[in-house]
Amino acid sequence: MIHAAEGGAGILFPIWQEMLVGAIAFGLLCFVLIKFVFPRMEKTFEARVDAIEGGIERAERAQEEANQTLEEYRRKLATAQEEAAAIRDEARADAVAAKEEILVSAREESNRIIAAGHAQVEASRQQLVRELRSEVGNLAVDLAGKIIGQRLAGDADTTATVDQFLAEIADDTAETSGAR
Repeated sequence: MIHAAEGGAGILFPIWQEMLVGAIAFGLLCFVLIKFVFPRMEKTFEARVDAIEGGIERAERAQEEANQTLEEYRRKLATAQEEAAAIRDEARADAVAAKEEILVSAREESNRIIAAGHAQVEASRQQLVRELRSEVGNLAVDLAGKIIGQRLAGDADTTATVDQFLAEIADDTAETSGAR
């Protein structure tokens, strides 16, 4: 700068030594940047690009696996629902069959009890008829004996006569009932 003040023509042209030192420093700086700094920056940039692209690929693979798992889950769920419906239908069918079996068993038991009741009533009726025949026969014999004024002949003959008379009455009653 002093040079520029002395001669006036040095303002446009700087001192050549400073230019040389500046050019060497600039060259050295460029060499260090190109040889050491830019390759490291390029490696870092590539690592970031790989990490991002790898992350995207991993995310896409994970999404695809999730979709496959979801589809498999849906298939299994549908299968389980179908199996549950089949089990419910089978249980309903078993319940209906058990109900029918119980109803048939109850009807059979009811019919058996009714038949036993009818048989018991019939047996009681037969016993009552026998007792009444015997009683009616004895009363008829006693009444006839009082009318005649003497005791009628043996019990065997009297019983046979009374039985024959009651049998004729029973036959007449059956014929009358059948004619209606």
